[in-house]
Amino acid sequence: MSTTPATRPPMLATAEALAILLAAARRVEGVEAIDTLDALGRVLATDVVSPLDVPPMHTSSMDGYAVRAADLAGASEGQPVALSVSQRVPAGHVAAPLAAGTAARVFTGATVPPGADAVVMQEMATATDDGRVAFAQPARAGEWITPQGADIRCGSVILPAGTRLTPQALGLAASVGCAALDVVKRTRVAVFFTGDELTMPGEPLREGAIYNSNRFTLRALLAQLGCEVTDLGIVPDRLDATRDTLRQAARDHDLILTCGGVSVGEEDHVKPAVEAEGRISMWQIAMKPGKPLAFGAVRRGNENDGEAFFIGLPGNPVSSFCTFLLFVRPFVLRLAGVEEVAPRVFPMRADFTQKKGDRRNEFLRARVNDAGGLDVFENQSSAVLTSTVWGDGLIDNPPNHAIVAGEIVRFIPFSELMR
Repeated sequence: MSTTPATRPPMLATAEALAILLAAARRVEGVEAIDTLDALGRVLATDVVSPLDVPPMHTSSMDGYAVRAADLAGASEGQPVALSVSQRVPAGHVAAPLAAGTAARVFTGATVPPGADAVVMQEMATATDDGRVAFAQPARAGEWITPQGADIRCGSVILPAGTRLTPQALGLAASVGCAALDVVKRTRVAVFFTGDELTMPGEPLREGAIYNSNRFTLRALLAQLGCEVTDLGIVPDRLDATRDTLRQAARDHDLILTCGGVSVGEEDHVKPAVEAEGRISMWQIAMKPGKPLAFGAVRRGNENDGEAFFIGLPGNPVSSFCTFLLFVRPFVLRLAGVEEVAPRVFPMRADFTQKKGDRRNEFLRARVNDAGGLDVFENQSSAVLTSTVWGDGLIDNPPNHAIVAGEIVRFIPFSELMR
């Protein structure tokens, strides 16, 4: 008597899989106020609204002389106009109103005295023997003056909620006087690795074993995203051990991230363990490398405590690296409250030929060459971690598409996928 094997659901397209993850993501609970100096990489929980104009007064954009343009209306090379210098205004000092028929010595960033409507560069003025300053051409109203509020207007939103704070964003917040910022609490991620073959660097490499490179790559990627990481180490290839670790990880974390054990081998216990402790909502993506990606959730001990999200990455080092960048990164950013999570994609010229496309969406490790085109790493195996260091990014190649030298391809730089 013959039996018909169970049919597997079709693999999900990469765009469909990402949409499922992002639709499920919700911002983690909790907001904290931290010093602006310590907020690099954190995500704003509330808008930053400026309480003042920047600059807060009219300022000089040059070293020179603040004048009334009307006083220099008749100035020329043949008949310069000489004005007495009524005050000297360095940056940070208060300026008195400018008397008609006088000039004020000002410096870059200094307050323009009330009544002055132009600044003449010092190179365009000549000091006279009697202590005055002569001008050989007229001044235009507004010349070399940065108006009050030219950069920021009082009451405007300068950094919206959901902004991931860069060094320049911290400077912008400081420019309006923000000593502290309200940010979303860090996303708590528990990570563990499966595989009896895994050995840590520094330990003897027994026969049949490999060093656990994924542990170093993934922890570093999570750290770049500002996560609070709990490393649960290497878990034995047993179903009971995997279930125990999942229960432990679910208690106090927003996301459980695993590496390895999500395929269909007899020693791949992560998927059945998650199904026993929670649910698998998505499994297997039509991408290369990285097909066995799993997404779901693990129940916490008390049913009223909800679930921890679960993402299971494949064990091959390039597969786990690529799936992290393309799926885990945007998911984690969305958990942190970031809205704009898509990397920028650049059209670039392929300086190579790939005669046959794969039935899956391929992500080819590529490097920008001196001619401004793209070369690909010779060996695109999912086990060749060297390609990720050699390359500058990934070519997003559609299914069944052969690449001809000279055509324009979609290139995603690593710099876009690691910020």
